[in-house]
Amino acid sequence: MTFKGFQKSAVYDYLEEKFGSLPGTERSFRNYISYLVETEQLELNNHKRIYSPVTELPYGKQLQIDFGEYRTKRGLKLYIFAAVLSASRYKYCVLQDRPFTTLDLINHLLDCFQYIGGMPEELVIDQDKVMVVSENRGDIIYTKDFKQFIEEMNLKMYVCRKSDPESKGKIENVIKFIKRNFLKIRDFENIEEAQERLSRWLNRRANGKISLATRRIPQEMFTEEKIHLRGLKNSIYRKDTLNARERRKADITGEISVNSCKYPVPLEYREREVDIYKTAERLFIYDIRTGEKIVEYAISPIPGSRITNRARCHRKELKQKQLKEELKRLFALDSWSEFVDKNFRMYTRYFRDQYHDALKKFSRGIEKEHLGQAIDLCLENRTYSMANLYDTYQYYQQEAELALPKVKIVSNLRGIPQEKKAFQVEKRDIGVYHNLVNVSEARS
Repeated sequence: MTFKGFQKSAVYDYLEEKFGSLPGTERSFRNYISYLVETEQLELNNHKRIYSPVTELPYGKQLQIDFGEYRTKRGLKLYIFAAVLSASRYKYCVLQDRPFTTLDLINHLLDCFQYIGGMPEELVIDQDKVMVVSENRGDIIYTKDFKQFIEEMNLKMYVCRKSDPESKGKIENVIKFIKRNFLKIRDFENIEEAQERLSRWLNRRANGKISLATRRIPQEMFTEEKIHLRGLKNSIYRKDTLNARERRKADITGEISVNSCKYPVPLEYREREVDIYKTAERLFIYDIRTGEKIVEYAISPIPGSRITNRARCHRKELKQKQLKEELKRLFALDSWSEFVDKNFRMYTRYFRDQYHDALKKFSRGIEKEHLGQAIDLCLENRTYSMANLYDTYQYYQQEAELALPKVKIVSNLRGIPQEKKAFQVEKRDIGVYHNLVNVSEARS
């Protein structure tokens, strides 16, 4: 019986995954396979290459990355991104079902840095097109986004020559290990299942078993290497990640404080809270309700700086022009549009006040004929305030009311009801009054 390319550790791991705890150790399994080979009951068709040892690198120095492809028995095409810390051999791997782009690579690297809890000093890559445009005698031209990323993260780069892929042999061994030990003897329904099982395999096998190169368990070595990694940094490629944002409150002048510097926000955000996301060089400010970006700044390297925002003035000017257009739609008169334009030019600084004054005075009950007369007079005399226009309008309205003809008012009094006409008023005899007069004269 001949088997080509199978690793003993891969078969043992698969049996362990399939049946749980096995009655024998991995060494017993290897001895059994060796016995089958020696007795010619099993033939392994392997061709091993011999490599000379290289000097081990210090902790935190280097991370190697590489890509791979694999098609499962069911035809699922998997694209592999893998990374390994050169000192501890601690591994990271992720799968996707489409070819990699530069942004995919950057996101996977950021996830990898998050996974290992820090960043190395140096990144070892090959001349893959998602990272490198061209190389000419050591002059490397990177893709635009990748160049921005490595500058932002302050990463040193080691780019392998096309003729020297073995200079990143550690990661090439990891790719082979993933294909032979994990993928070759498994099959998956979908990419989600493959990734979920790969994550468990990384913890159990790739990082949880003794490495033949170091004779130590990568997970244990990683606890020592982790303290030598550089700290994590925010990236502009993660500026849309909500959990990395911080909360700030703008003061009464519409400014927020970041690293002892003052950055302005639009005036409508005065004394309101906003979200910020900052990298080493850029500051992004977001609306906390909508999540939309409000404004973006270059981080000032000088503590105590007060940053000016020309866009803030532009935003104010833009809003005033919007108010002007809204005000012009209030009346379908050419003269009104002309008056609003002249009002805007004369009172640009106070146009918002003019706008609210116009809405208050001209929103209802306006006679267009009298308004047209008032506008013509104001344009003729070059008086362009809304208050003067309204006073002129009231004058024409009062003049029109005085010119109306007199109307005869007819009283509409009600008559005496019929039932009350029957009452008789008592009348006294006039002699009573004569007697009263005579008595008065006698006393005098």
